[in-house]
Amino acid sequence: MDWFWKFPHMNDDSLRNLKKTIDDGFREFTRAWGGGIEAFFDPLRRLLIFVERLLLNTPWPLVLVVIAAIAWFASRRLSIVIGTVITLLLIGYFDMWEDTMRTVSMILVCTAVAIAVGLPVGIMMARSNKLQSIINPILDVMQTMPSFVYLIPVVMLLGIGRVPGVLAVVIYAIPPMIRLTNLGIRLVDRDVLEAADAFGSSSWQKLRNVQIPLALPTIMAGINQTIMMALAMVVIASMIGVQGLGQPVLRAINNQYFTLGLFNGLAIVGIAIIFDRISQAYGRRLQKHLEAVHG
Repeated sequence: MDWFWKFPHMNDDSLRNLKKTIDDGFREFTRAWGGGIEAFFDPLRRLLIFVERLLLNTPWPLVLVVIAAIAWFASRRLSIVIGTVITLLLIGYFDMWEDTMRTVSMILVCTAVAIAVGLPVGIMMARSNKLQSIINPILDVMQTMPSFVYLIPVVMLLGIGRVPGVLAVVIYAIPPMIRLTNLGIRLVDRDVLEAADAFGSSSWQKLRNVQIPLALPTIMAGINQTIMMALAMVVIASMIGVQGLGQPVLRAINNQYFTLGLFNGLAIVGIAIIFDRISQAYGRRLQKHLEAVHG
């Protein structure tokens, strides 16, 4: 009756051999292709270093003015601009400016990569039900896999540093970008598409002039969610050498420094709120503009 109480499983030797085979195979793959993969991602490393140096070497008043101008352009709301400026001034006053700029540079690069990859994939999913049925389970796994697990293969392939951190963040944060791009394009009114067909629009012209503009509010929601998930990954990415606000939080956890962790955690929250308010306000403006044009 042991089988009734104890779930049948692979014997220990077979399970050990299976795990060893997979681990050895991945190590061989790393040794054979790690250098080539690292060279492939070198432009990404250069881009991250460029953006980080740009933000760090630019005088803080100028950075503050530029971010406030972006907030105004996106939202047209004085309250969001004032909130953004006050948050950044407090971050600088508590000596977290440099770490914040490092984090912002990483989020900007990760978001750009997520858009560059996620937008075409979402468009292809919207055009093919078969492709959607293939990619959806992959996205489900990406969204439910514990975030620490992403670090293991990335570190084995690329070691410790900026690029592995960016890749881990992008893998974790890209699913909303893909899903909402797919959803936004599928929700475009069929009557509008038929009108475009009646005017002789090609498939590319329909995508560029009709589908993407009408799906922009939904795509902006995807960008917003991608940014939020990237910020949530900041502390975990600091474990593999990503500089920014995550490293002081990790140091505070290891050494039980309450105020260090609290202040840097609040700075991450502040940056998240700034990104969230700006992107959401811009999405609402796009929605109102499109309703005015097509309504």
